[in-house]
This record gives sequence, structure tokens and C-alpha cells, in this order.
Amino acid sequence: MSGNVRRKRALARLCVARRVGGDCISLPFIATGVLWAEAGRSSAQVLVMTQVLLFAALLIISLAVLIKAADWFIGAAERIGLALGVSPIVIGITVVAFGTSLPELATSVAAVWEGTSEIVLGNVVGSNITNILVVLGLSAFVAGHIGLGRSVIDVDMPLLVGSAVLMWFVLQDGQFSVFEAVLFLVALILFLTSSLQSTPRVDKADRPDMQLTSWGILLVGGSLVYGGAEFTILSIKELSRLAGVSPEVIALTAVALGTSLPEVVVSVQAARKGKSGIAVGNVIGSNVFNTYAVMGISRFFGVLAVPPDTLRFSLPFMLGVTVVMGFICISGRISRWEGGTLVLLYVFFLGALFSGAF
Repeated sequence: MSGNVRRKRALARLCVARRVGGDCISLPFIATGVLWAEAGRSSAQVLVMTQVLLFAALLIISLAVLIKAADWFIGAAERIGLALGVSPIVIGITVVAFGTSLPELATSVAAVWEGTSEIVLGNVVGSNITNILVVLGLSAFVAGHIGLGRSVIDVDMPLLVGSAVLMWFVLQDGQFSVFEAVLFLVALILFLTSSLQSTPRVDKADRPDMQLTSWGILLVGGSLVYGGAEFTILSIKELSRLAGVSPEVIALTAVALGTSLPEVVVSVQAARKGKSGIAVGNVIGSNVFNTYAVMGISRFFGVLAVPPDTLRFSLPFMLGVTVVMGFICISGRISRWEGGTLVLLYVFFLGALFSGAF
């Protein structure tokens, strides 16, 4: 064995000058500890990356299921509605809008049960903002323009603006009581009644025959929309958690966008097929349902927390974009450039939200 090798081995066995508990620590033990620490950090990084890849794959699969199920749901809902003599706008306000808003309700009720009720308001406010700026904006941009009937301008839009004003008003004290929850549910019933009465029915000669398969497709499609949205929410929430984003911001962005994905898919697909009435009715119905039903029903499962930051910025912003939508609808159509402007407003909302989130 050469002299250099013997000297290196001897140096490796030398004790460090610092003593711990009277015993010297040899360099090989120090090196081993460093290696174990590095291995632990590497394992944690690999675990995080594996989780990111798994939830990203789950997100892609969930979106694919969501898109296909939305196609089935739209077709079945329209056939059933027309067979019953209901116009497309009423179909959008009731069946399609409520069916695609179920994830918001399920997520909000679950949040109250789990003791994280602050997610409810963030979910509702964020979803309403997303519906107007993303759903309606993308629908108008994809379709080129969206025409609006007189019943939407004269009845549905004032009721939508009224729901946003009412929610802003009742939450100014930072609380949401059971009485206010009952008031919201009564307002929802009045909204449905006025929407159905103000829209003319389709002539019997123009109605297609009612088919049992349409009900089956509606049920399967709605279930898959709900399931796809639920797994989408799960993946988005986990990806946001891994990124270290606060729960309130997750509720206003990731959860809200995730629960609004059914509305995005249904409305954009409807706009591409020339069924703009369903797209507009979907946004109006979903927002009214979110405000009245999701807030109202969730309150009966527990006390709803009202985050101060949401009360200061996001809630007034939701009221503002709802009023903007009302002004846009006065002309009787939503143009492509107006749709693009709505999408840009959503980008501004995200930027303002995240600038104060970290």
C-alpha cells in the first residue's frame, strides 16, 4: 500500500478538535450524517415532485371526463326542455345552471362540516366572478357574439344584479345569520318563478318527442360532470397546497375556478354550437344559485365565517363586474371584444389577488 493512501486513511480517522460529551467525533461519522441529511432532502423533493405529477395527471383526466360529460348533459337537457315546451334560455337558467353548480354546493357544505367555512364565501364570490369574466367572456369570444332576448335584459339581469347587491349588503356586518339564509332561499324561489313566467313556451308543433334515454343520459352526464369537477377540485387544491398558497386565495381562485369548470365547459360548448341562450342563462342561473342556494343551504350546516380580505376586495369586485355585465347586456348583445375585455378583467383580478397573497 502506498504512503499517500495510508496517510489519507489516517487523516480520515482523525478526531475533530470539538468534543461532544467527552468523546471525539470522527470525520467518517460526520460525513455519514451529512450524506443522510442530503439523502433525506432528496427523498422529500422526489416525493413532492411525484405528488405534483400525480395530481397533474388527475387534473388532465378529470378535465377530459368533464368535457365529454358536459356534451352529453347539454344535449339531454335541451331535448328534455324542448319536449316540455321550455325555451333554451329557461333550460340554461334552471336545469343546466343548477346541475353544473352542484360542485359549489357540495364543496361548501363539506367545508362547513370540516370547520373551514371561510372557503364558502370565497368559493361563491370567486365562482360568480369566474362565471361572468371567464365563462361569459370566453363564450362571447368563441362564438363571435352572443344575442340576448328581452326577458334576459328586462327580468333576469336586474334579478342577478339584485342578488349581488343583496349579498354585499347583508355581509357588511361580517356575519350571515339563519334569517338571512332563509331570505336568500325565498329570493331564489322568486327568481325561478319570475324567470319561468316571463319566458314564452315553445309551440307544441315544434316540440320533439320525449324519450326515456334522454333522462338516462342527463343523469349519467350530470353525475360525470359532478364527479369530474370533484376530482378537478381535489387536484387543483393539492397542487395549490404544494405551491404554498394561503387557503383564502385557494378558495377564491383554485376552488372557485375548479367548481366553475362545468359552467366554463358547458357554456363554451353551447356557444360553439350556436346555443348562446344556454350560455347566458347558465351564467345568470349559476350566479343566482351560488348566491342564494349555496350560501343559504350551507348556513344551515354551521356558522359561515366572513374573511375580512374577501369583504374588502373580492366581494366589491364581484358586485362591480356584475354591474358591468348589466350595462353590457343593455345593447342586447355581447360582442367578441367585450368578451375579451371580460377575460382581461379576470387576469387583473388574479394579479391583484396574488399580489397581496404572499
